[in-house]
Amino acid sequence: MTDQPEPGSGQHAPGDRIPAGRGLPLRGPGRRRKPRSRGWKIAVWSLAGLVALGGAGTGFLYYKLNGNLTGVDINAELGTDRPANVDNGSMDILVLGSDSRSGANREYGHDEGGARSDTAMIVHVYPGHKKATVVSIPRDTLVDRPACKLPGGGTAPARSGDMFNDAYATGGPACAVKTVESMTGIRMDHYVEVDFTGFKNLVNAMGGVPVTTTRAIDDPDSHLNLPAGRHTLDGEQALGLVRTRHAVGDGSDLGRIQLQQAFVKALIGRAGDAGLLTDPAKLYDMADTATKALTTDSGLASVGKLVGFAQSLRGIGAGGLNMVTMPVNYDPTDPNRVVPLTSQDDQVWAALRADKPVPASATKGSAGANAGAGGVVTPQPSRSTTAGH
Repeated sequence: MTDQPEPGSGQHAPGDRIPAGRGLPLRGPGRRRKPRSRGWKIAVWSLAGLVALGGAGTGFLYYKLNGNLTGVDINAELGTDRPANVDNGSMDILVLGSDSRSGANREYGHDEGGARSDTAMIVHVYPGHKKATVVSIPRDTLVDRPACKLPGGGTAPARSGDMFNDAYATGGPACAVKTVESMTGIRMDHYVEVDFTGFKNLVNAMGGVPVTTTRAIDDPDSHLNLPAGRHTLDGEQALGLVRTRHAVGDGSDLGRIQLQQAFVKALIGRAGDAGLLTDPAKLYDMADTATKALTTDSGLASVGKLVGFAQSLRGIGAGGLNMVTMPVNYDPTDPNRVVPLTSQDDQVWAALRADKPVPASATKGSAGANAGAGGVVTPQPSRSTTAGH
């Protein structure tokens, strides 16, 4: 596990009750932040820079980019049966990567008429907004899903032993948020989602993301073939990297999560190196791509709100992120599923509720910490990297 973040001001002891109203005024689903499962932080920073450079054209830019955004009113869908809304300057964001194969994503597999949350991360931003803990939730985790409203009307009854990513397939973003809140006792302030094509386009608009691979990765299933060494990954290669599982570690989703966490840090490191604030044309391309790529809660579904959101998080760099995988073990009855380590999971959620670092004891012995893919991919900050293959 990486160095634990020091919490900011306004901490609470683990047993304390946290006062209601927590977070920033920019709130969608409710309670309290990370770089989206695949790079939302760069997206919103690019919007902020574009507005700063817009001058007389700012009104037009707002109109054009606002038209790209898709928002989901999660507050209205979930109502009041949620964890307490607290207000001490911290923030929590659920970030999902959707595996939809419809429309522009059809090239990544057969369209089965729906989508699931291929990647899920809870981002907890500590008071002061200098550091954050990111907790990855394995998509194959067997969880107790609460009852959820169905998109076409009616309600899906609660179920035990459902895969986590089925919550999104069942009831969309609101059901995914409700499941996370039920698991953690933490109210999500915001929701951010991106699909395969949006992620690929965003990486391309940035000019690629530099990484170093410590050994070769060859996975025909994700169409990724990288020798060991330095690479600047284009969008297709980056998508292959965050989807690959068979060529790294133990071949499980847990190894893939370790690659995703490494890529997130590389992506954030690239944000300071992409020249976004000095190249208006590139900045506009990034902002246009970003607003088309993201689906957010209604509290973030405007350029103005995204800019404010980005500005509140700009103090968090790659070095301020602590990446954790939710403690799990393989299901003894099905090696393709994992089950929560309940007592250790409780330590993780209690630490976040109290704005404290996740203790090392919480992840000790977890299958997610021992998947064998850690260190295979590392950030490469130099812009003189070689092209990937």
